[in-house]
Amino acid sequence: MLHCLVVLICFGLVAAENGLNGWLRVGKWIQGILGQILRRDSDKGSGKSSIIVGTVDQYILAYGDIRNLPELEQDGFWLNIKDDSVQILGQNERGALYGAFEYLSRIGQGNFDTTKYASNPSAPIRWTNEWDNLDERGSDHGSVERGYGGPSIFFRFGVVLNDPVRWAQYARLLASIRVNAVVVNNVNANASLLNPVHIEGLGRIADAFRPYGVQLGFSLNFASPTLVGGLTTFDPLDTGVITWWTNITNQIYQRIPDMAGYLVKANSEGQPGPLTYNRTLADGANLFARAVEPHGGVVMFRAFVYNKLNDSDWKADRANAAVEFFKELDGKFKDNVVVQIKYGAIDFQVREPVNPLFANLHHTSTAIELQVSQEYLGQQAHIVYLPPLWKSILDFDLRVDQQRSLTREIVTGKRFKRSLGGFAAVVNVGTDPTWLGSHLAMSNLYAYGRLAWDPTAQPKDILQDWIRLTFGFDKKVTNTITDISLKSWPAYEKYTGNLGIQTLTDILYTHYGPNPASQDNNGWGQWTRANRVSIGMDRTVSNGTGNAGQYPTEIARIYENVDSTPDDLLLWFHHVPYTHRLRSGKTVIQHFYDAHYEGAAIAQTFVTAWESLKDKIDKERYDHVLFRQKYQAGHSIVWRDAINHYYWNLSSIPDEAKRVGNHPYRIEAESLVLSGYEVVKVTPFETASNYTAIVTSSSSTGGVVSTTLNFPSGTYNIAVNYFDHAGGQSHWQTYINNQPLGEWYGNLENILGHFPSSHIDGHSATRITFQNVKIRRGDVLKIVGTPNGTERAPLDYVSILPLDIID
Repeated sequence: MLHCLVVLICFGLVAAENGLNGWLRVGKWIQGILGQILRRDSDKGSGKSSIIVGTVDQYILAYGDIRNLPELEQDGFWLNIKDDSVQILGQNERGALYGAFEYLSRIGQGNFDTTKYASNPSAPIRWTNEWDNLDERGSDHGSVERGYGGPSIFFRFGVVLNDPVRWAQYARLLASIRVNAVVVNNVNANASLLNPVHIEGLGRIADAFRPYGVQLGFSLNFASPTLVGGLTTFDPLDTGVITWWTNITNQIYQRIPDMAGYLVKANSEGQPGPLTYNRTLADGANLFARAVEPHGGVVMFRAFVYNKLNDSDWKADRANAAVEFFKELDGKFKDNVVVQIKYGAIDFQVREPVNPLFANLHHTSTAIELQVSQEYLGQQAHIVYLPPLWKSILDFDLRVDQQRSLTREIVTGKRFKRSLGGFAAVVNVGTDPTWLGSHLAMSNLYAYGRLAWDPTAQPKDILQDWIRLTFGFDKKVTNTITDISLKSWPAYEKYTGNLGIQTLTDILYTHYGPNPASQDNNGWGQWTRANRVSIGMDRTVSNGTGNAGQYPTEIARIYENVDSTPDDLLLWFHHVPYTHRLRSGKTVIQHFYDAHYEGAAIAQTFVTAWESLKDKIDKERYDHVLFRQKYQAGHSIVWRDAINHYYWNLSSIPDEAKRVGNHPYRIEAESLVLSGYEVVKVTPFETASNYTAIVTSSSSTGGVVSTTLNFPSGTYNIAVNYFDHAGGQSHWQTYINNQPLGEWYGNLENILGHFPSSHIDGHSATRITFQNVKIRRGDVLKIVGTPNGTERAPLDYVSILPLDIID
């Protein structure tokens, strides 16, 4: 057992710097240590230096009883380190593996202290969901829906790949953070995954996962009996449908005897489900639960069920849907069904109140659905360390029946005495060496596993463990990355959406850049109800949608009253004038203006902070992160200006600090001398500085713009805001007095993993900055743009910035 575990953990852990080994990159160094202290002796570990790894039962069989061993739950472990002897015992083999990883994590952080303790999981379900498409052809979302780390590692063009090495690498990473199952395909499932060839392919994935204690699960299409089974119905109470699903499930378990179970998305966003036949969602879930029950499987049934709404109906509210669909079904689900509930009632927003459904299911097992993949939160092109957001949800006390009811105690089954429950996270890894498209984004995956095991753990402690394992022991590195990471979620919230208004992104397109108007006047229900005098959703019982009343009495009372509702959720629950005063004394609109400037200013500091680590981090990862920090700094200004300009135009209320609409260091592109360029309107208007941009007059001929600089002689940073959209890779060259200043290509779609835009808009808006440029009044700035494909070298503005000015 010991030899197997050491080989299992250390296999492939070379100290590469491309990110492939994640936080396990210290493995080769650890192997060296183990080589000195580890020996397998025939005297049953009686030597002076020994490491014993195994299950409790194996230990008792080999050595006899164990004194004072704390009770271990399933997957739990005991770690006892004293001098040169180490004892790692698991309740089962998975627990022994987790204990071994725990020990390696300690020595990987330079911690050789004597210690002994038991560690048990908070809940049995600690899964990831991967939204990988079996066949990206015909999908609007590519190989991995809402994935920003490259194509799928599991599927390509309708077939299961054959990459057991990559699968095993992922399973090893997950095992090291105690994740025990992976749903490998998209919740918008392709029914053909159930054919025998694909089941065999899924079996190969399961084979690669199995040595690491990671089980395979997969998503189902509810209508599979009609799509691939030859039936004329998918009614969950139809005997033929029941038989069909039972047979298919038995076939799957014959190939994958340890399959974790199914994940089901039904009657949501166009997906079929039991409501088609006037059956309940519980009827649908129980259909699958009965099929997997003989095999010990679990059904994860998503609570993300809603209908499109009439936006003219003041009482309509998508946030009410989960409780409306599921509350009356409480207690009607089979015991092996877990209702998987998004942390908020809308959709992974930058801030939402806790989903009220957690407080309404007392006789049904539940799991919280988090999202490691930053769908609405910068898509891994912006650093956002998510555990502080998650902890704000997990630690919230819902006060069910006037009793302590922390969200984390509900989903782990403790509050309502449920045997099942736990955590699911949408992760969406890809073929990129960094797995998620960003080195720093991996802190979120690491933290997810740690919090699923122990939701009382603190985000800062988890983060610093990850930093030491990923970047080494240097205190400056630890302190700097800690500072950046802990500031990142508040900064992102400040420059995107404040006061509970949601992330003001484009909900109709990429979910990435700014487009506040897209929230309203459609049926998707992510409304802000913004007009010329007021903003926010009225979710009160007295006058609004009634959403506040879905919470237990103590919480409902807080949210019903505008004066007791926390400011950071004000616009989630109340529709108020822009002139409404917050606890700070500021008006809502002034808070918007100030917060967006504050958030963008914080993002600028991430660049200089990271640059201070240049000699302390390997070049490959240093350059990779620096590029993204510079991009985020520029895009945060795009966000800042777009949101502020939009609400300034809508409300006609000026910024008290006179910043919004006032940019003295900018030269708008349309005011330059144009040759071969023409002015175009930008949609949405607020995503361009003066609501217009310039593009070359044709897609085959370049253009030139120029201006005489009328700034005092001195040293400046020169920023160029431009648009880099899909469809081509333009080339720009910049000159001062015909002397080259710099050049760049519009190739961000190949470098950043965020969902690309094909338009000139807030998704494609970006900037490049040339630092410490000496200019004299009267110098001539020239930019030469060369179009490529449909991208016609678009430009927005140039800023000539004194060194202490952001813009």
